[in-house]
Amino acid sequence: MDNLSYYALAAGIAVLTGIGPALAQGYIAGKAVESIGRQPEAADSILRTMILGQSIAETTGIYAFVIAIMLVLKIS
Repeated sequence: MDNLSYYALAAGIAVLTGIGPALAQGYIAGKAVESIGRQPEAADSILRTMILGQSIAETTGIYAFVIAIMLVLKIS
């Protein structure tokens, strides 16, 4: 395989890493809704914590996206 094939393969793998953050964000949101259902009076605190957790989980997806874009631009 030539170098371009390796770049394309690496870009595809980098895009697939977006699955992890998506699953984590769904899990975080589900648990937050469950917690709000149990303690509606703590909804503001739970919402703040959920948004912080989702932003931390999203950073890995953003990094993977940036790496995939860099690899695709390297191919062309």
